[in-house]
Order: sequence, then C-alpha cells, then structure tokens
Amino acid sequence: MDISTVAAFLAVDLLLVFTPGADWAYAISAGLRERALVPAVAGLVTGYVGYTVLAVAGLVVVVASSTALLTGLTVAGAGYLMWLGWGVLSRPAVVGASETVADSPGRILLKGAGISGLNPKALLLYFSLFPQFIDAGSGWPVAAQTGLFGVLHTTACAVVYLGVGLFAGAVLRTRPAAARVVTRISGVLMVVIGGVLLVEQLS
Repeated sequence: MDISTVAAFLAVDLLLVFTPGADWAYAISAGLRERALVPAVAGLVTGYVGYTVLAVAGLVVVVASSTALLTGLTVAGAGYLMWLGWGVLSRPAVVGASETVADSPGRILLKGAGISGLNPKALLLYFSLFPQFIDAGSGWPVAAQTGLFGVLHTTACAVVYLGVGLFAGAVLRTRPAAARVVTRISGVLMVVIGGVLLVEQLS
C-alpha cells in the first residue's frame, strides 16, 4: 500500500478524532476520577475494535445498508448516551475520590464500549471514510487494508482520548470547582448529542 495513501487517511482521521464529541466528554469525565481514565479509554477503544472486526468481515456494509438496523442502532445509542449523561450530571466526579463498587474498572470499561460501540457515526465513519482510501488494485487484500485503517483509527483514538483525560485531570485536579463545572458540561454534552441523534431519527 502506498505510504501517501496511509498519510492522507491519517490526516483526515485525526481531524475527526480531534473533534470533541461524546468520546471526549466521557474521557474528560473519567480523567477527573482516580483510576478511571485507563478503563474508560480501553472501553472506547474496545468499541472501535469491534467496528474494525465488522469492517474486515464486510459486515459494516450490511449494517449500514439496512435502514431499520441503522435506525435501531441510532436510537439505542442516543438513549444510552443520554442515560450516561444524566448519570454524570446527577453524580459529578469528585476530584481525588476513589471509585466506588458501582464504578468498578469493568463497569467503566463497559460504559466506554457502549458509547463508541453504539455510536452510529462510528459505523458511518468506517462505511464512508475507509472505502475512499482502499485501493483494490494494490498488492494488499481489501480486508488487510481495512484492518490497517481500523488499527490506525483505534490507535489514534487511544492516544488522543488518553491525552484529553490526562490534561483534564492535570489542569482541573487542583481546581475542584472548575472540575465540577467541566464534569457537568461533559454530562450536558452527552445528553445533547444523544438528544440530537434521537430527534434526527424521529423527525
């Protein structure tokens, strides 16, 4: 595969990853809690690993071409995102607080996987962006090219979201009042993004 194609894909992909959204909101919220960031980002990455597997298997095209399935995924993802956002608003992160049993690493990871895994925009990313950079005439099989792009996207997400969470924790850890404000903003973003997705499907 041509290195220039990979570089072009990374340039476009990084622009999308650096655009704040639900993943950013979750990473910021987790960054304000002790031992929550790594499992949170691992969960977000797990969702994209799942999409990569689907893309390599060719199932992304099947899902994206089914209006009913895509609508169902969107509604489920929007509802889940709004539920998580409400949870953040009703129980904002306390800087320096230890995680409770309810917020165990496994549960934090599952929440992250739900956010990215139920995000229909991620499905459309794999469906609409990847094909533009795949060259069926190259020496690489299409599945291998798809897998490479999936790995690059997942790695970019892991690095950026870890950076966002670490930055939020470092900057706000000594500012409890500001941390509460940012946490609430993150919760509001989750609710708003979920609401917009829901309205788009019901309108």
